Amino acid sequence: MPAWKELYMQKQTTAKEAISKINAGNRIFIGGGCAQPQILISEMVSSENNIADAEIYQFYTLGDAPYMAENLSSKFRTNSFFVSPNTRSGINNGSGDYIPIHLSEIPHLFKSGRLPIDVALIQTSPPDRNGNLSLGISVDIVKSAVENSLLIIAEINEMMPRTMGDSFISLERVDAIVLSNKEILEYRLPEDDPVIDAIAKNVVSLIEDGSTLQAGIGDIPQSVFRFLGEKHDIGIHTETFNDSIIPLVESGIINGSRKTLNRGKITTSFCMGTRKLYDFIHENPMFEFRPSEYVNASHIIRQHMKMVAVNEAYEIDMTGQVCSDSEGYNFTAGVGGQVDFALGASRSVNGKSIIALRSTDRDGKVSRIVPKLTDGAGVVLSRADVHYVVTEYGVADLFGKNIRERVLALAEIAHPDFRNDILKEAKSRNYIFSYQKELSSGGSRYPSEYETRRILADGTELFIRPIKASDEKGLRDMFYDLSEESIAFRFFQSTKVFPHKFIQDFATIDFSKDMAIAALVQDLGGEQIAGVAHYYLNPATMRADVSFVVRDDWQSKGIGTILLSILSDIARKRGVNGFEAKVKAENSLMLTVFSNSGYKISTKREEDFYFITCNFKEQ
Repeated sequence: MPAWKELYMQKQTTAKEAISKINAGNRIFIGGGCAQPQILISEMVSSENNIADAEIYQFYTLGDAPYMAENLSSKFRTNSFFVSPNTRSGINNGSGDYIPIHLSEIPHLFKSGRLPIDVALIQTSPPDRNGNLSLGISVDIVKSAVENSLLIIAEINEMMPRTMGDSFISLERVDAIVLSNKEILEYRLPEDDPVIDAIAKNVVSLIEDGSTLQAGIGDIPQSVFRFLGEKHDIGIHTETFNDSIIPLVESGIINGSRKTLNRGKITTSFCMGTRKLYDFIHENPMFEFRPSEYVNASHIIRQHMKMVAVNEAYEIDMTGQVCSDSEGYNFTAGVGGQVDFALGASRSVNGKSIIALRSTDRDGKVSRIVPKLTDGAGVVLSRADVHYVVTEYGVADLFGKNIRERVLALAEIAHPDFRNDILKEAKSRNYIFSYQKELSSGGSRYPSEYETRRILADGTELFIRPIKASDEKGLRDMFYDLSEESIAFRFFQSTKVFPHKFIQDFATIDFSKDMAIAALVQDLGGEQIAGVAHYYLNPATMRADVSFVVRDDWQSKGIGTILLSILSDIARKRGVNGFEAKVKAENSLMLTVFSNSGYKISTKREEDFYFITCNFKEQ
């Protein structure tokens, strides 16, 4: 018999005997997530031991937290690095404490002795052929706690998957073993939540093929996996994941082939899912479970090209300050790895830091995008740390934007009922112009269903979407780049100055009746508007005045034709009968666009202009 097997037999004991080794005043670390050692916890809170005045330290936990019961307050005091649903009420009523800290820094607390651990209660897989135990689905900060604890009690569960990577500890390191065949705790994403689904889809629109993805703790980030079905060559470097990853791995969508580090591997520190997931990762060499000091290290994260970090917030103010760990004075979550990954992704080449949240509370009565954070709310990410904010109403790009631009971008993705309240408050603080137009509200929402892509003959990809109020800067840049001839063709005068009051008329659209779309192309500075098209409806005739302008260096490439085709399709779907346009006689390009529209065109010349009419019913 191998020596380790003898040791394995010698260290086996009952839960009662193992827990009796804990002394009064001990600092006890408990493994978390779905890997909570349930038998050990149950025994620890029983009345048949002498534990008193013990301090419990834990990260994110599922299941029960019986040690927080009021009648056990003399025995246990809980300290949480992350406030989980099962500890939330206890911490907020004063029965426990919250430690705000970056996940990447917790191992240093243990190793440095700043937070000494006396006892570690963990759950592991059975030993492998070399006598090593795998920490299974929860390596995160558990590995460091084990390495720095004086006493280690392991609940060895035959149901725990043996995961690959840096998940193993030596049997010799364990002081007491309690055998178990108890089912591992499970986590399931919420079903039938259209708001979460809409947010996740908007997030996915920002994820490019070949990106490496992190999805933080929370239902919204974890739901992103469900909508990656059209992507290619996605890599994973994340704190955690769920069952949704399985079909993506099986189909090859997640293959890690373009990761900068650990190519071909899924790098994580823990996972939460169902038995199906646990069986899938068991001895699966594609999955590498590593400690948080590696997975959450910003200098590691930033090395990935196209690193995308997706994290959840509770509230964000109109300047971009993010609250993720509290609802006012009540602690509801934690800092976790949000800052670790946001900073790492923002410093990655072509990386993106994304914050996702509901536009309102679940009742729709309170906006989560606010003029100022709720009293007591903690700022987890500063204004400078956020690139993108996503709600069910769209995406706000904040990177490099000034406060005025941020206010407009965030107001656009707020719930329609609260958009103009945000603008009103912003005006009172001089964040935006006093004459800034109100945004569409109520029934006039941003029509994201009209977003589409087209490929030009030279291979350039166009992103076509409805115009937003936050496009003011892009429109301004385009107008100032127009030649004198293009300006005259569009505005019928020799305009040289395009002030804000002028520009906002082209950017603030009442989508309940009018429409404006922009053709965007990528350049070194980000997105550039190559062309725009507007129509303004006359409700009496149900006909619309239409106008176009294309940046000079993008003319004669078919952009005008594409814009007219898309705008016509939108108009027809909305019941518009046809278009009318006023075109300068020498504007041959625009006249050609109309003549090639596929509709029957009637023209009438008056002096230097053609007046064009097209009827959608006549093709």
